[in-house]
Amino acid sequence: MRDLPANQLNPKIKNVWRINDAIWLTVVFLCCFVPFAIAAAVDSAGWMFIVLAALAALYVVGMVVWLVVLPPIRFMRWRYELSDDYLDIARGIVWRKRFVIPFIRVQNTDTRQGPILRAFGLASVTVATAAGEHEIPGLDSETAEQLRDKAAELARLAQEDV
Repeated sequence: MRDLPANQLNPKIKNVWRINDAIWLTVVFLCCFVPFAIAAAVDSAGWMFIVLAALAALYVVGMVVWLVVLPPIRFMRWRYELSDDYLDIARGIVWRKRFVIPFIRVQNTDTRQGPILRAFGLASVTVATAAGEHEIPGLDSETAEQLRDKAAELARLAQEDV
């Protein structure tokens, strides 16, 4: 099997993932916890307090797993490499995925930057083909722009050769 791609993401992406995951975990927790808390306030059945305690415990465990355990592993597994003929992306913890995208198939490249990525000076590069989009998250803004431009140029050259 081929070696993993050589390039890693910017280490700041771990904090971006932590913030995103903390927001989503908190929203899900509140959507589950608040109805039971209201129901417990109206009718104080004993089982409702057990459900509330279980939800709170799951929230704490989820925060530890998604904020402490997973980001370093995700970071270690995310790799990419740009060659003259293709873009190679490898990612995944349990289910590992490997994408080799030939530039002859690339329709467009784009950079994206949401508010959290912008706060850390990061951006993501998206490469679109007829089969879908592939994203490389967590590159510093300058690297993302260079990678986008290089991928677009290689795609243009590959399509001229056909």
